[in-house]
Amino acid sequence: MQQVTSHERASDKQAEKPTRALLACGVASGPLFYIVAAAQMATRPGFDLRHHAISLLSLGDLGWVQTSNFILTGVLALLCAVGMRWVLHPGRAGTWGPLLIGIYGVGLIVGGIFHPDPGLGFPPGAPAGMPTGMSWHAALHSIAFYTAFLSLIVACFVFVRRFTSQGRRGWGIYCAATGVVAPLLIILGTSIPIWAGVLFALAGAVAFGWVSVMAAKLVS
Repeated sequence: MQQVTSHERASDKQAEKPTRALLACGVASGPLFYIVAAAQMATRPGFDLRHHAISLLSLGDLGWVQTSNFILTGVLALLCAVGMRWVLHPGRAGTWGPLLIGIYGVGLIVGGIFHPDPGLGFPPGAPAGMPTGMSWHAALHSIAFYTAFLSLIVACFVFVRRFTSQGRRGWGIYCAATGVVAPLLIILGTSIPIWAGVLFALAGAVAFGWVSVMAAKLVS
């Protein structure tokens, strides 16, 4: 029987430290994003979540705050993806799970770099209606957002398979529910413009929160 030396046990504990730190980035990512966004919603003149998407906070004189929020959350998601890879690979979800979380992180970073077009009266001075066209940077922002969101939805079902194979039915149901509810809220948001901002924000909270919960699950 192969014996494990105290030196090897110490090495294993040292290896756990960066992994836990990387996963902690994922735990923090969702709450941090919405705390920063909520602070802006409460203080930015003219912003109304019923009509305005959170992305519009990246416009105007203080737009750099939300831009930084997108980018920082994306970086935290990328770090979390590395931690997930170390924990899960080569087991079930060990390849596609971290990869999809990484794509989500990249999408947030790109979405932060490229801004949407002003409209619906925000920021103050913007046209009162929807933009009549879409600029190239707004198009890239939209593509990045939907890529990030879609990757999270697929990741949910990747983790459904993982938890189902382990007999963890409750966790599998949670992942499946997230993968259904989040896109449903997006669809409702596009169908009910007067509440679009609220529904989009709820969809993001469900999806971003799922990343934080999965990271916390792997840390424990």
